[in-house]
Amino acid sequence: MIPPIARRFVAGESVPEALDHVRACNEDGVAVIVNLLGEHYDRPTDARADVDAYLALLDDIAGSGLDACVSVKPSQIGLDVSTELFEEYYREIVDRAHELDAFVWCDMEDADTTDDALDAFESIAADYPWSVGQCVQANLRRTREDLDRLVDVPGKIRLVKGAYDEPASIAYADADRVDEAYRENLRFLFERRDRGVAVGSHDPAMISLANRLAADHGTDYEVQMLMGVRGDAQRDLAAQGVDVAQYAPYGDKWLSYFYRRVRERRENLTFALRAVVGR
Repeated sequence: MIPPIARRFVAGESVPEALDHVRACNEDGVAVIVNLLGEHYDRPTDARADVDAYLALLDDIAGSGLDACVSVKPSQIGLDVSTELFEEYYREIVDRAHELDAFVWCDMEDADTTDDALDAFESIAADYPWSVGQCVQANLRRTREDLDRLVDVPGKIRLVKGAYDEPASIAYADADRVDEAYRENLRFLFERRDRGVAVGSHDPAMISLANRLAADHGTDYEVQMLMGVRGDAQRDLAAQGVDVAQYAPYGDKWLSYFYRRVRERRENLTFALRAVVGR
């Protein structure tokens, strides 16, 4: 059982619990990106088990009529075994989603996985246009060039600031420089795309910038935030007519995920404690 202090950030351990959370979010006008917790599998059987779980989850979502999609991690679906297995499993999940008129996001992990993730995204999106989306991280120095490559790919692009501790040779460490890169990359996406832009940020300044850029360029976009972070803002934005999606993980591997959320922002622990004491 997930303790209350962690439940703020995790939608439950089972699919029914996750779908109940989706249903509650949908009632507030917020869509949900459902992620089965799990990563860094070096055994094909472990990766296969999560692939099967995602296939069943896509069926359950389609049968429920809920506004939700799924998000996978490369190291969860085979990348730590081989690039070939990763793309095979990734393609299988997207194929099922395409049949169901559903959608699959692929998260970005550490920088060593970037090339393999982008290669697979580009290849799969060509075969299943607008059924797949890819996360990119503004803190990586390479991201502007990656966006040049991906801008015409028929899939969504989620821009986040980036949470992995990468060496200074390949990533910006200063928060102000990361913000600058995020703004530059966001402007590029809105200027060059008319759809498929996802603003993965809790930063009010970045969300306001996205709103202005959308008005200037007529680009369809959505705002994506994590479960447990700025929930009131998610509901407020949805009430204003902004497309909002909440990233909500579930599963029995919740402890490491909760620890990561708390480690990223000390305020997250305060939020969780307030949820426990009802304040």
